[in-house]
Amino acid sequence: MATEVPPPREGTGAAPGPAQPTTEQFVEVQKSAEFGELRRAHRSFAFPLTLAFIAWYLLYVLLSNYAGGFMGTKVFGNINVALVLGLGQFLTTFLIAWLYARHAANRLDPRAEAIRTRMEGDA
Repeated sequence: MATEVPPPREGTGAAPGPAQPTTEQFVEVQKSAEFGELRRAHRSFAFPLTLAFIAWYLLYVLLSNYAGGFMGTKVFGNINVALVLGLGQFLTTFLIAWLYARHAANRLDPRAEAIRTRMEGDA
């Protein structure tokens, strides 16, 4: 059973949270060049990598379905091309996640933080 916590009363010493921007301020920021650059920085990284990964994944699926002889080719021991490419799918996923985290920390987060700080200061 959840209990509702009442909001702190004025004069109780509770620290107020950051100022909340209005809807109009959000719309204004979305139209700004600064926000457009943030969105472009995200899209220019995320869209090409997403398309490349989907193409890589579909290639793996198509090879698995229609090129059984090739996928069954032994690379060494009992390791065949299908296993190597399948493990490559996992490695690619982790690589993309690492690259995106690095990209976000270096290029997206500072821009987003600047926008957030400005919005909270203006509100």
